[in-house]
Amino acid sequence: MSNKPLVLLGKNIPEGKRTVLDIEVAKLHTRTTVKVPVIIERSKVEGPVILLLAGVHGDEINGVSIIREIINQKLNVPKKGTIICIPVFNIFGYLIQTREFPDGRDLNRMFPGSLNGSLASQFAYQFTKEIAPFVDYVIDYHTGGGERDNVSQIRLESSEKETLELANIFNPPFVVHSGYIAKSLRESLKKMGKTVLLFEGGKSKNLDNTVINQGIRGTKNVLIHLGFIDGEISLTEKTIFINKSKWLRSSYSGMFKLLAKNGSHVKKKELLGVIQDPFGEFKKRIYAPFDCYIFCINKTPIVNKGEALFHVSVNN
Repeated sequence: MSNKPLVLLGKNIPEGKRTVLDIEVAKLHTRTTVKVPVIIERSKVEGPVILLLAGVHGDEINGVSIIREIINQKLNVPKKGTIICIPVFNIFGYLIQTREFPDGRDLNRMFPGSLNGSLASQFAYQFTKEIAPFVDYVIDYHTGGGERDNVSQIRLESSEKETLELANIFNPPFVVHSGYIAKSLRESLKKMGKTVLLFEGGKSKNLDNTVINQGIRGTKNVLIHLGFIDGEISLTEKTIFINKSKWLRSSYSGMFKLLAKNGSHVKKKELLGVIQDPFGEFKKRIYAPFDCYIFCINKTPIVNKGEALFHVSVNN
């Protein structure tokens, strides 16, 4: 008995074969067409469809490397169901290493998109209409923006039992409760009834081998758990669940000397860093206001008053 037809971007996807399609975004000023490769591996055995997606923000390249290694290790070849890989979603931003689309929009605030909107909105619309309806699960890979460095983590709405179960199978160092953001990809997919894991790890314009390896291992765990591939699930981390969090912000402007270790648990009044001026006259110490885990650090060397420095757990 054959599988149900699977049609993506107007193309029928054959069983038991590798298919590469292109999302045609737009043309450059030189008239060169910009295309986003979509790599599809479909088994001959009926099963669910999972999408591995990275590069929504063009300068967040850890996720790109994670999916590249998934493909390189042939972990995207399923024994049942279909695995779709889009290693670089925002191809414009990736080419010039910027977060945004050429129209200055954050693609992750443009979903579900519009047929006649901005370039980013039109691209979001094409994805929402031609790919999203046909997937059951999505892993969306991100990093911290700018100089913000995230410890590997899954962000989710903690009331969703299936998502929480998959997060525990992924087995990152941290699972962080995070509500839905309006017009984000995650919110749009949720409204369509899809199960989404949002992975965060490392910072933009940086390849972090620890984060990449954690992302590969976690993705493999999920693929095994859902029956896409064979193998044994590897649970190597003691996952910390953070239900409530806050940013510790700078009370001063100056040079930021970081002392705390990302991913660590610190005690109340423990020294986290120092803000100082370049003239040797000003020095302010930053202390932990309570016992907490640090799961993201701003590694910028110069900070302004009010700038977010440490993302920490509350009541941990």
